Amino acid sequence: MSLAPRAVLVHRTTEYEELLARHGTHGQAAFVLAGRGRSLDEVAERHRRNARALGDVAAALPLRWRRTRVERADLDRFLFGPEDVVVVVGQDGLVANVAKYLSGQPVVGIDTDPGRNPGILVRHRAKDTAALCRAAVGPGARTDALTMTEAVADDTQRLLALNEIYLGPPGHQTARYRIGPDAGPEAGETQASSGVLVGTGTGSTGWLRSLWLERGSRIRLPAPCEPRLVWFVREAWPSPVTGTSVVAGELGREDGLRLTVESDRMVVFGDGMESDALELTWGQSVRLGVSDTSLHLVA
Repeated sequence: MSLAPRAVLVHRTTEYEELLARHGTHGQAAFVLAGRGRSLDEVAERHRRNARALGDVAAALPLRWRRTRVERADLDRFLFGPEDVVVVVGQDGLVANVAKYLSGQPVVGIDTDPGRNPGILVRHRAKDTAALCRAAVGPGARTDALTMTEAVADDTQRLLALNEIYLGPPGHQTARYRIGPDAGPEAGETQASSGVLVGTGTGSTGWLRSLWLERGSRIRLPAPCEPRLVWFVREAWPSPVTGTSVVAGELGREDGLRLTVESDRMVVFGDGMESDALELTWGQSVRLGVSDTSLHLVA
């Protein structure tokens, strides 16, 4: 007998819970914020809406299904199974946070704060949970296969991201590296910058778009399901030994961008999860490109 599907509810600690953890009680948190001219009421109300949505989603899960919960901070220690249906309850960014740990499982995005979140990835409401879960495992399940990007280091370390991958210094120093096409005949251009950003069509609504707008770039941003990436170098510095001619581009399905580290240390992380980063040292190289893995978001 095959196992019933397992619903994995992914959520994150709310701002209200973080304030209570820091200040101890509701009253003390309210007192501290009042001294700064702020009110705790709005934060507490968002917490209540989030808790209601989590409760409604849990209550709507099919009775025969197994179920568990995982908090955002524990994602890198949680083992997802092939039979899981991942129900993300929260913000759009939470879907991106979980994407790198999946391998084809369907994802249902539930918006806990409609009107405040863009709703690009958390497209549904808590009341639709039961129908969405049944649809996710039913015949002809309708999902959008969202393109992901990957970084593969020369020591086989691998990192996936749904929005973007950042490569750069671990602090506010300058990163030094060589950059160029993976299949290029030359070693690439030596650069000094604050880092490199490689993003997808899903990421084109966030950090990647801000760089695109700032540059006035003529590169066409990809659509979320399009197997194409766009990349930008941030604040490349010209000097007698570093150039600025290779600072933006596109990557198709078969293309790769190679970066070779010429600093003591660089970090590579995806979708803002800096706590789960690859670390590269002098002489190491990493290849960036379109991943064979996609995020299957229930439409």
